[in-house]
Amino acid sequence: MRPETAEPESLKPETAPPVVETHCHLDLEAYAGDRREVIRRARQAGVVGFVNVGFNLESSVRSVALAREHPDFWAAVGIHPHDAREASPEALARLRDLSAEARVVAIGEIGLDYYRDLSPRPEQREAFRRQLRLARELRKPVIIHDRDAHDEVLKILEEEAAGLTVVLHCFSGDAAMAARCLEMGYFIALGGAVTFGNGQRAREVAAMMPLDRLLLETDSPYLSPDPCRGQRNEPARVALVARKVAEVKGMDVARVARDTTRTAARALGLSGLAARRSG
Repeated sequence: MRPETAEPESLKPETAPPVVETHCHLDLEAYAGDRREVIRRARQAGVVGFVNVGFNLESSVRSVALAREHPDFWAAVGIHPHDAREASPEALARLRDLSAEARVVAIGEIGLDYYRDLSPRPEQREAFRRQLRLARELRKPVIIHDRDAHDEVLKILEEEAAGLTVVLHCFSGDAAMAARCLEMGYFIALGGAVTFGNGQRAREVAAMMPLDRLLLETDSPYLSPDPCRGQRNEPARVALVARKVAEVKGMDVARVARDTTRTAARALGLSGLAARRSG
């Protein structure tokens, strides 16, 4: 069923601090009727940069197209574990070609999903390793999908991701896992789960994360934060994530937005972001 398309709740435009939406999927059919309006609302809510993330070849191509069209968009290209069978040598060659685009900043989202298990686990692992090796070849950051596969994701990263910038998207581990990720030099991205009534674990991670290793995201159209849970998500609601993280950390939301924006620019190499923020 298509998510609802109600006007998103966010901070008031006049009080919204600049923030980066580090993980969204605005290329999807869910936005076919109002994509430009969704982007406008996000900008009005303080979003100064969008990273649109591919999950198979088709979505990766669409993500690159959005980044070409909008100067505040960047793209990531990759094959999600659900589509692991697609990660053939020919597909990886296509990802390599797409990565030559200046606005492609990462390989992702890639990883393991042992919750839905839509691809056999051996094929997931092989696709994950192949794309990590591609990222090493290209010297690109990686955006990691990890669902119910924490130990194996970290094991494969230890074996294959030496020297890479690693972003654990939609982080679902606990504070102990977050501490381990910090030791390994990784970045952690938090989204709508930090606002959920049952999101205590995400809030514990938010509380202990230094802002120079923390990214904010929505994963739109999925995982809409409270009080909009169950609706189609939008990048404008990254402001709600920032507000909840600030509340948990006892900080001003402007500081959280400013520092996580700097972190996103550094981690993902978002060239030109600083100029737009000061423009």
